[in-house]
Amino acid sequence: MRKNSKLKFLKLIIPVIISIFLISCSEDNQNDSFFLGGEIINPSSNYVNFYFNNIKIDSIQLDSQNKFFKKIHDIKPGIYRIEHVPENQNIIVENGDSLWIRVNVEDFKESLTFSGKGSSKNNFLVDMSILDDSETGYISEIYSQESKIFRKAIDSLIEEKNKIWELFNKSADQKRLARNITKASIKYNYFNKLERYALLRGRNWKNSEREEYFSYRERMDLNDSDLSLFEPYITYLMNYFNEKTLDSGKVYFYEKNNTDFNIKKLLIIDSKITDQLLKNNLARATAIEEILNFKNNDFHDEFIDYYTYVNSSEQYLNEITKLYRDIEKMKKGNSLPDIEIIDFEGSTKSSLSELKGSKSLIYFWSQTQMNHYRRTIRRVEELKLQFPDYRFVGICIQPYTDMVSQAQNILNLDLSNQFSFKDFESSSKDWVLTYLNKTIITDQKVKIIDGFSNLFTNEIENILKEN
Repeated sequence: MRKNSKLKFLKLIIPVIISIFLISCSEDNQNDSFFLGGEIINPSSNYVNFYFNNIKIDSIQLDSQNKFFKKIHDIKPGIYRIEHVPENQNIIVENGDSLWIRVNVEDFKESLTFSGKGSSKNNFLVDMSILDDSETGYISEIYSQESKIFRKAIDSLIEEKNKIWELFNKSADQKRLARNITKASIKYNYFNKLERYALLRGRNWKNSEREEYFSYRERMDLNDSDLSLFEPYITYLMNYFNEKTLDSGKVYFYEKNNTDFNIKKLLIIDSKITDQLLKNNLARATAIEEILNFKNNDFHDEFIDYYTYVNSSEQYLNEITKLYRDIEKMKKGNSLPDIEIIDFEGSTKSSLSELKGSKSLIYFWSQTQMNHYRRTIRRVEELKLQFPDYRFVGICIQPYTDMVSQAQNILNLDLSNQFSFKDFESSSKDWVLTYLNKTIITDQKVKIIDGFSNLFTNEIENILKEN
């Protein structure tokens, strides 16, 4: 085991012992109720959202001390999601659990800890994710190796993590559901790496090499209902079905951008997955990937017809069709949808009235990713010199905090061009904001010149030159 893995392992096991003593609510907690509370250090918004099956169950307001607490009724055991925009985390909830969360938003994953009844299994998930992050460089290095060497290296990592899981399982009193999920967090994380390697390097494999390499698939379950909402499992299955969809000899990174590829993938999912919740989630993930491929927009009516055939969730269908309509609104020549933004003095403005009168390039940033913000500002300064006739407008995806104001003053920014979303959830959907590097370019009448450009590509300079 590498040195950093040992350090992470200590972080993992200690909370298991501590959690025996940290029961945040009384023993008379009803089986169908769940107590959720916590403290957010350096919060990026005023609330914590709680989701099940991508449906918001509750939005819990932070108090004056940045703490929150809520008793949530009618909870079924399963995988839920907590969100403090823009960060989120899957959690396991079982009957009688009471979780207290503590996190510093400036270092979300590394600082996220749980205490209370049910904390150990959730700390395990976080710590496995941190361990995975620490292996990124090593995994990148061995991608260049032949399949036998890569497979052997991944098998070794799986064995190492399974030993950690065995020790954890002896220390923690896990119920069946938690045992399955915590064990799966290891298995499907590494199985996903194996599938990704095959997509990148397996194009010309012989049948014998494929059979030997993919032998790990004998240990996977295509229809594990416990994991229907578990991100590592969904991610693995998405790449499993990508590999199954890819025709022999074809290049994945070309094929995946074709609507026909994703229609074929939908139909394979439909034929192989019997658990309806899982099928709907895989179909939803496939649909989002396809609909967000803006260059395929002319084929999306046909795609949605196939999606409607495979999907049985009315909510998901409404979500996908709304995304499709929102993308249509962001096409060149349309008026940019009007949203509410907040200026540096805290006043609410109309984006339409604020942007009218000058050509504008709108860029985005998050106060939880200040390194990205500094890099963004450097890029914007380069573009300003080349295109002085444009106004460059920065939008923070969260409401302003003292930390943001201090950073902007240090960077010596023109604050009249700095704003934040008033309501991230609705505004990000209206403007189809799916990644921070996105830019939106508008003319003097706030008509869209380009709604889906990337700040860090050369293409954006060509767009600005031509307009």
